Amino acid sequence: MRLGPYELSSNLFLSPLASYTNLPMRLTVRELGGLGWATTDLVNARSLLERNPTALKLVASAPEDRPMAIQLFGSVPEEMRDAAVMCEQLGAQAVDINMGCPVKKVTKIGGGSAMMTELDKTAALVRGMIDAVKIPVTAKMRLGWDDENLTAPDLARVLEDVGVAAIFVHGRTRSQGFSGRVNLAGIRAVAAAVKSIPVIGNGDITTPEAARHMLAETGCAGVSIGRGAFYDPWIFRRTDHLLKTGELLPEPDFAERLRVLRRHFERYCEFFGEEHGSRLFRKVAPWYAKRFGPAKPFKRSILAIASRADFEAAVAEYLAWRAQFLDERGELLEKFRPEPMVASFMRDPHEPDVLERDAIPVPKGPVDTW
Repeated sequence: MRLGPYELSSNLFLSPLASYTNLPMRLTVRELGGLGWATTDLVNARSLLERNPTALKLVASAPEDRPMAIQLFGSVPEEMRDAAVMCEQLGAQAVDINMGCPVKKVTKIGGGSAMMTELDKTAALVRGMIDAVKIPVTAKMRLGWDDENLTAPDLARVLEDVGVAAIFVHGRTRSQGFSGRVNLAGIRAVAAAVKSIPVIGNGDITTPEAARHMLAETGCAGVSIGRGAFYDPWIFRRTDHLLKTGELLPEPDFAERLRVLRRHFERYCEFFGEEHGSRLFRKVAPWYAKRFGPAKPFKRSILAIASRADFEAAVAEYLAWRAQFLDERGELLEKFRPEPMVASFMRDPHEPDVLERDAIPVPKGPVDTW
């Protein structure tokens, strides 16, 4: 797959997820293999231009974090243009414009999903960014503001005409937030609307089979995975292998999960500092624990860590407690093993989701109150 001048190692993308897809996460997933492209957390264009320390931390990268895009949100053409230039100077391979975020603090300034409601104004803003940089400019959008305003196909055509290099589309509307099922027909309409640029689908990709299903059903050129990468950081390697060989690799064993958990934690300490990194990692470690089998004491103790020593103590305590559920080979007894991960399109919509899709917090209540 190609994106602008870049030939990618796979057609699999890591979706930006605010406060989660930081450099430690991106490096951890890249190291596991299969990922073709990653994007930073969304960052306010004005904050970046002001060199706000938090904004600069959001776009921090490393030589191993390539290729990567910085995702901007904002609605002031001059700020978005100048921020795009700054992204290029910082070494980003592309600039991604957030036109999909449904959260009020983004949409109220005319950014995120609000950009889908004024196509001419959005096109002019994007054209200014494209003219200012040599690197590709891409756009991330939803299907529209609501079911009565499915503007994504029209917007995709407009953006292709002004020079956008790729479109990422989340198969939900702004009014849906994160509820309901992804609309594959909606993604297919966007893919059919453009002439030559790649359209990358996003939403409900929690297994390699779900990624293959989206590609087959929508005709999109690639898939972008968000929450699925937190349930299963190996999903890119496993999906890439499935797409290339037709073989579904087994899920990693406990020893491998623990190894990657430790590596992820250490990166947090290196990047944020030991105490702050440990505190931030409290919301990351439970993702891993969901595939550990019985893990209640670990989930409790990991929420109190403030140092490397605390982390290792929590792991050691858990390993000792976990021994009671193991057989003579050191494997979990059958009755304690986690349920297999099931592709979203294969689930009975009336049954609970095996992956507990609310495990990664999203705003609650009516979208207008977010």
